[in-house]
Amino acid sequence: MLNLESLPKHLAIIMDGNSRWANSQGRVKIDGYRKGSEVAYDIAKHCIALAIPYLTLYAFSMENWLRPKEETDCLFDLFYSILTDRDKVNFFHNYNIKLNFVGNLSLLPGKVLNQIKESEEMTHKNDGLLLTVAVSYGAKQEIIHAVRNITRKNIDCVSEDEFEKFLYTKDLPKLDLLIRTGGEKRLSNFLLWQAAYAELYFCDTLWPDFSCQDLSKALEDYTKREKRYGR
Repeated sequence: MLNLESLPKHLAIIMDGNSRWANSQGRVKIDGYRKGSEVAYDIAKHCIALAIPYLTLYAFSMENWLRPKEETDCLFDLFYSILTDRDKVNFFHNYNIKLNFVGNLSLLPGKVLNQIKESEEMTHKNDGLLLTVAVSYGAKQEIIHAVRNITRKNIDCVSEDEFEKFLYTKDLPKLDLLIRTGGEKRLSNFLLWQAAYAELYFCDTLWPDFSCQDLSKALEDYTKREKRYGR
């Protein structure tokens, strides 16, 4: 039984294993991402049920731009179809979810960027779960972006708290738990600054097979850890 008082307030997930899942099923890559997107909705609902207020999902990294254009085009076509699906839009409103997108969004196809802005606007009054989607995101690039903006403002002395105001995640609380599915045990340029004292949890389950039970197992593990933050 989960101790709700001990659950993380801010949970982030690296949703890894979509392509391998599709390959194992004898299907094309995009089918893995399509199935993975459905899992994301289930996990968001489970977070709401557990009163976890912040969920951040790693959807598309800066390194993913190195993939063949045909593949990235398919991914963003899927992304666009999700954002324009009336049932999905109703889902966000029905569950009181506010959407937030972070990353170098200027690199995205125009129609996708416009739909992202529209989705944020449509859900901005929702005050339940804040669902942040990291797309065209890289943590090293985020830090460089912050440094450039600080330099432009001629700020000589910058504290950690001040520096965080220049990150893409400036409106989010500290990261408590970062989960990576798919068996790999690395951060892959995701939330490097934010994960400094976050708890890390790795599991072998491919993202399209990741269930609410898998999430509960990760959360139970989290509640049993002692967080000393260096003390």
